[in-house]
Amino acid sequence: MPWSPADIADAIHAGLKKRAAEDDLEQAVYGFDALDELGMHPIIQQSLRDAGYGVWPEQRYPSDRESKKKKSEGKRCDVVITRDGRPLRDPHAKSTLFDQPGAVDFEDAYWLEVKLVAQFEKTGPFRRYSSELLSPVASDIKKLWNDGGIYHSGLLLILLTADQVTAEHDLLTWHRKCLEKGYPVAAPAARGMRITERIGNGYCISAVFGVRGV
Repeated sequence: MPWSPADIADAIHAGLKKRAAEDDLEQAVYGFDALDELGMHPIIQQSLRDAGYGVWPEQRYPSDRESKKKKSEGKRCDVVITRDGRPLRDPHAKSTLFDQPGAVDFEDAYWLEVKLVAQFEKTGPFRRYSSELLSPVASDIKKLWNDGGIYHSGLLLILLTADQVTAEHDLLTWHRKCLEKGYPVAAPAARGMRITERIGNGYCISAVFGVRGV
């Protein structure tokens, strides 16, 4: 059964919307837009769990599992998703007594890289906003595309900007530049919302770009 980037985007949007409401209810000095990328990961993971997905953070890429014996070595994907909360199969346990019932093989799971770029941070405007948006994000796409053990994957891009116009413009500009460079990214499943402006960011847009298996 094919994966739906739109369903994944809906789940993450629901979780971010919930967190924004909690920040407002608590009258928090800083909202979730003040978090760095790693700080955002638990929110994303919980959003996916709440939607019924199995969530497996920081999984080594399949190709690195084959070429690097030590578990501490190799590139890692931010999160791997399975349907219905099912476990992710350890390839070495397949067809053994240690294999988990209902486990999902790597090629049937959805590999998701996460990138967060904010126009404003606690100390003021983020001066590397444009360069951060273009370079590291593209490298994540290449990692997903170049691994022959991955059949379904995508990039989650979260933009935090002053307003909706900026967010939508920058998202479409980024996608266009990726296509111009020949990067294999599908049209985004994008979800946006206004957030309470605390440090300069008044809008959040989260978009899932399919890279493989769409």
